Amino acid sequence: MPPQDPETARWFATELEPHEDSLRAYLHRQFPAYPEIDDLVQETYARLLRARKTGPLHAPKAFLFTTARNAALDFFRRRKVVAIDPTAEIDLMPVLEERPGVPDSVCNDEEIRLLAEAIQALPERCRQIITLRKIHGLSHREIAAQVGIAENTVNAHLSSGVVRLRDYLRARGVAKDSL
Repeated sequence: MPPQDPETARWFATELEPHEDSLRAYLHRQFPAYPEIDDLVQETYARLLRARKTGPLHAPKAFLFTTARNAALDFFRRRKVVAIDPTAEIDLMPVLEERPGVPDSVCNDEEIRLLAEAIQALPERCRQIITLRKIHGLSHREIAAQVGIAENTVNAHLSSGVVRLRDYLRARGVAKDSL
């Protein structure tokens, strides 16, 4: 059932509903062991509507597929069930592709773009330290020596940076609430 607020209903109808068929096909393909795709789609919509209340979603289609994937994975984690493809029917499969599909690629590209935005939004020193640690792999001691600050200050910047990144992504519907 679409939202009651006219603006949200319009957004829902133009940004989410046109992708429902593709979303259902994606979910059937990626999670064949999921018992109720209809419930998963509804859970996805509910999560997106909650995320939209915190602020605008800049790439609704990518968030739609990412949120659906996360909702399905949450279901399997809660049930401690692993989806197993039947290997007896492998000869019946016309094509096996190892590369991610279009929805996965779109989701991954959008998540990377948002992470880059989140990193750019950090204060300069915090961004520098996060980059040295997470991208260049320097130790806390090496960062402290290179930047000219104490190791405890490096730890503080890293902690603060991770929290800021999480909050930035969470506000845009990417990070899960369990972080």
